Amino acid sequence: MESILKGKLKEAVRILYNSNISDDLIQIQETRKDFRGDFTVVMFPLLRFSKNTPEKTGETVGNYLLTSFPAIAGFNVIKGFLNLEISNTWWIGYFLEMALEEKLLKRCLVPKPEIILVEYSSPNTNKPLHLGHIRNNLLGFSLYRILSACGHKVIKTNIVNDRGIHICKSMLAWQKYGKGETPDSSGIKGDHLVGKYYVLFEKEYKAQVDDLVAKGVEETDARNSAPLMKEAREMLVKWEAGDKEVIDLWKMMNSWVYAGFDETYKMLGVDFDKIYYESETYKIGREIVISAIEDKVLFRNPDSSVWVDLTAEGLDQKLLLRSDGTAVYMTQDLGTAVLRQNEYGFDRCLYVVGNEQNYHFQVLKAVLKKMGYKWSDGLYHFSYGMVELPEGKMKSREGTIVDADDLIKEMKETAREVSLELGKLADYSVEEKEEIFCKIGLGALKYFILKVDPHKNMTFNPAESIDFNGNTGPFIQYTYARIKSVFRKADQMGIKCDISMSSEMKGGIKEIELVKLLRRFTETVSEAASGYSPALLANYCYDLAKEYNQFYHDFSILGEPDPAIRNFRLALSKVTSEILGSGMWLLGIEMPERM
Repeated sequence: MESILKGKLKEAVRILYNSNISDDLIQIQETRKDFRGDFTVVMFPLLRFSKNTPEKTGETVGNYLLTSFPAIAGFNVIKGFLNLEISNTWWIGYFLEMALEEKLLKRCLVPKPEIILVEYSSPNTNKPLHLGHIRNNLLGFSLYRILSACGHKVIKTNIVNDRGIHICKSMLAWQKYGKGETPDSSGIKGDHLVGKYYVLFEKEYKAQVDDLVAKGVEETDARNSAPLMKEAREMLVKWEAGDKEVIDLWKMMNSWVYAGFDETYKMLGVDFDKIYYESETYKIGREIVISAIEDKVLFRNPDSSVWVDLTAEGLDQKLLLRSDGTAVYMTQDLGTAVLRQNEYGFDRCLYVVGNEQNYHFQVLKAVLKKMGYKWSDGLYHFSYGMVELPEGKMKSREGTIVDADDLIKEMKETAREVSLELGKLADYSVEEKEEIFCKIGLGALKYFILKVDPHKNMTFNPAESIDFNGNTGPFIQYTYARIKSVFRKADQMGIKCDISMSSEMKGGIKEIELVKLLRRFTETVSEAASGYSPALLANYCYDLAKEYNQFYHDFSILGEPDPAIRNFRLALSKVTSEILGSGMWLLGIEMPERM
């Protein structure tokens, strides 16, 4: 409708004021809820042609549209804003066109699709996935689906942090205190077992530091000189030198972690097209750094460490290789970026990483640019806020994180309790019930996280997320299941929904309001893609579910005696369920047929 209105407005100015205007002078937006109308046209850019007041110009243009364009049912002018009311006949025709379209998401396709890499998850192999990782994975996976829906070729990537001092901490603790413990011998999931030794390292390390401080050593010196930290650093040097014993230990413990990660990813419903490992990409990064020294882009300090000077870019000097020759995070990120560009020739690369790394990605982009990689302009840090619990922040070093596996299990159990209380699954098999509990529990978790603006910090409250009322995943799932129930009853009654009966479709204000909201679906998907915001789509799904429930409460569907009205309401219900299903699928959320 916006494009049609734009053409009609250009026609109005040409006829009324004998002037041709460009598209950029026509400003059309949806009318605010506190005013009557569907679309609002800003009159101020047209005053140079009308030579009149904004109000008078609005009246003149409004009258022209009312008499020349049958879709306009009325208008009003408020302080230079022309509010246009679209006729019910046009809305019903629009709905029919939308309802009969085989793939509604075709409307989201961009004219010039791009190759986009989305990096998410990025776990460390020294601990299991936690609540923060859940937000990361859900954001990354939903961005992949939303961008793909708009026609982009999207590659889902994961970079595993499988090297570094933190990995050596777990390895060293297991070596010193593990007594040969394995996932099989202990019955502990592999990533949890390795995480146990990371926490144990920190506990023993803290005790050593406290002991040195008690003996009069300054705290910073104590941290650097504690025996455990010295051993961990020595292990890292050995690892990078290819020491067989260290490498074998590393491979064994990493294999435990990867098996654990795969279980969690499967439960969460996310996957990847390509997994990179920092133990491989840091080598590429180191070669790039050494070449840049030769090209005098970087410089070497007297202690042999390698740095880049970014003060001219408003940043600082950044370490790229330590004095002992070992690589830092920046080194391996340089290698990963170059490797990905060589493999995929991406237009954009989105790093789904928490906002505590904002400066890191500023530096990464600046270093690559300084090295002459023009494609670095396509790097984008999708910076999201931290997840906290009602009781505060999580600390992995102290073992106070919310484990992803435990949380997923808890959400399923809560869904079970709530669903059994409702008592609507009595005739379902045990397997069918378990599938529904899983969909509800994970739907609650995913939606609660994705509905929040990704750039904001958030507090996750499991009890709030599982509520069947309000802005929650189960509320939207229940709405979807309610519509499916309507159609099961319609089949039993022998009532069919024939969307093609356009001439017989009719409805009142509530039906038309629902049509207007359905119209916003593809526009919302496009906005979610261009703004990298799954929250826009999540909250749209809630608005639609809320509007439909009000409609369902106020009007009879199958009991409506007028066949034309009943058919229209059934058609509205069908399209609503399809859009809710598609919208939630783009968020990675499954919809149960019954709850």
